[in-house]
Amino acid sequence: MKKSIICIVLLALLASSCKVFLPSRMLHVSSKDQISAFSHSEQTQEYKIAPNDVLRINVYYQNGEDFLDMFSMADYRTMTASTNPNMGLEFLVEFDGYIKLPYLGYVKIDSMTLREAGLYLEEAYSEYLNNPMVRLQVMNKRVTIFPGGSGGSAKVINLVNNNTTLIEALALAGGINDGKAYKIKLIRGDLKNPTIYQIDLSTVEGLKQADLVLQANDIIYVEPAKVLTQFMKEFNPYLSLANTILIIFQLFR
Repeated sequence: MKKSIICIVLLALLASSCKVFLPSRMLHVSSKDQISAFSHSEQTQEYKIAPNDVLRINVYYQNGEDFLDMFSMADYRTMTASTNPNMGLEFLVEFDGYIKLPYLGYVKIDSMTLREAGLYLEEAYSEYLNNPMVRLQVMNKRVTIFPGGSGGSAKVINLVNNNTTLIEALALAGGINDGKAYKIKLIRGDLKNPTIYQIDLSTVEGLKQADLVLQANDIIYVEPAKVLTQFMKEFNPYLSLANTILIIFQLFR
């Protein structure tokens, strides 16, 4: 009877361990159907402006001969701490994709590339200025990287280059440490319903996928390589508990 009870307890422990298998492992995908494939257009697309981006904007007219002092006309509530008009002004793209600019007021600018936004604003400013020229730069584009393995730590990296690729971002994070180069996940979009891509950097063919331009708030996760070691470390408390039960059983036989 006692042996039966111990067997039941051990089976329960094993069952519960299945449910908590590697609890520190992140972003596990339960089905291959959840993994999306990159289209050619997604791999080659330029960076697109997103809500919460901070844009540094310079406006010129007369084909760039004269500088528009936007500083004297800007709404301080929509500006960041930058106050040097010669360096351009920094404006926040608000949660709904609109940005408030001198003369123009609120204009929707998200989901445009920098070139598209520049041309759009030049056309809008042409109502007020002769031959306007607009320069845009994203100042706070950032991605989150989990490089994998015990030697790495998560990093939030601000990307200065507006068209930074995946492989460049991994280099900025210090590489992938002892993570699995063939299991790199890129999570993109609304976290309530994200798009997940899996990338294999262990082959030359897979490197072609790494030549993609990162978008705002992308998450890059490299799966740790030492899965067995990690599993034994996290399963050890269950083994200790089972051993304790066996000792108690031996004492009361």
